[in-house]
Amino acid sequence: MKKNLLTLFSLALVLSATLSSCTIDINDGDNGNGTVNTPGTTESVLSGSGTLSGTITKDILIKKGNYTLDGIVKITNGATITIEAGATFNVVTTKSSSLVILQDGKINAVGTAAEPIVFTTTTKTPGDWGGITLYGNAPIKAVNGLSQALSEDGNSVYYGGNDANHNSGTMKFVRVEYGGKKINDGTSETNSMTFYAVGAGTTLENLVSYKGTDDGYEFFGGTVSAKNIVSYGNYDDSFDWQDAWSGQNNTNWYAFQTGTGNFGMEIEASANVDNTAPKISNITLIRDTNTNPEVAGSVEISAIQFKRQGTGIFSNVYISGYKNMGGKSAYSVLIQDAATETNQVNNGKVVVSPLTYLNSDNAGVWGYAYTPNGAKTFTNSTTVTKVSLVAGAWATVDGVNLLAGLQ
Repeated sequence: MKKNLLTLFSLALVLSATLSSCTIDINDGDNGNGTVNTPGTTESVLSGSGTLSGTITKDILIKKGNYTLDGIVKITNGATITIEAGATFNVVTTKSSSLVILQDGKINAVGTAAEPIVFTTTTKTPGDWGGITLYGNAPIKAVNGLSQALSEDGNSVYYGGNDANHNSGTMKFVRVEYGGKKINDGTSETNSMTFYAVGAGTTLENLVSYKGTDDGYEFFGGTVSAKNIVSYGNYDDSFDWQDAWSGQNNTNWYAFQTGTGNFGMEIEASANVDNTAPKISNITLIRDTNTNPEVAGSVEISAIQFKRQGTGIFSNVYISGYKNMGGKSAYSVLIQDAATETNQVNNGKVVVSPLTYLNSDNAGVWGYAYTPNGAKTFTNSTTVTKVSLVAGAWATVDGVNLLAGLQ
């Protein structure tokens, strides 16, 4: 590619606000063989090293290599961040750092099982940074049925739209480590991966959320689905959603709770009776021995909790290791309120079957946090199998195979 030195110098000044200590390959429209490329296709390139920071308003390509993510990085103004397989980001932890894809931005992060895209920290401490957040324009139903709400991640972004098929991009074979940094009041936390009103046109596949201090994955409304996702060692809930998230094509969700962990799944619809139940086939939830809730004596020790009109149609569900603790009972499924039982369970919008519940207390019955009209019973199914996921570096951290519990 030919370089125009004056153009390179001018553009470097413009880019310095958002990119520092990086190698930038400017697209001057001529690829060296006389063919003119469309300007804007790749405004900048990080070629193996550099720092990602600030607000990105033009397309950027990040090649395989080792990088620093410094501060809150926002992708906006129609820009796409493209990240190649094998790119690793060491996140700055002395400030609030995160990667945020706004409604008018897009991510194209495609790793492989052998060469994943990794976001990690040097200190390797849960809560080091804010993780990855995607915003879309799909519908939501927030409290009181509102079609918009203000985000909880400290970015103060209103989310919720009318495009169910909105596309925020693609994430495949991406691992986020040590997320969940506290924000604002010092007690609220970000999640490792958060999806606000993300649409069904978005692709989420083969993702790992590792040892964050809040939820592994949280969906705030939207219609996106996720396949082959792993939540390992996250402190709060492995999977969480609200605002009537309604993804219909989810499969192969695996959680391994170890050390500290609350519910395997926490499910609500922000008290909206009228919501579309999301569907997930193949769920495995395993709670390691001596895993404690964040707060001693908490009821947050069951595998799946439904509350506030939460719904879900789950099939082939394997649950193991949920034991009574701190004077509280653990269940495969816990219904928190009578309204959810009446409007959702009794109307077939809460289904967990076939189900196998092993090495756990209170087998054969669902739990209730109120006086029920009648407890729901079940028999362990012999047809249920654990989730099956491809092995590889994408699910290995510091030599530990995160999929060992599936063997």
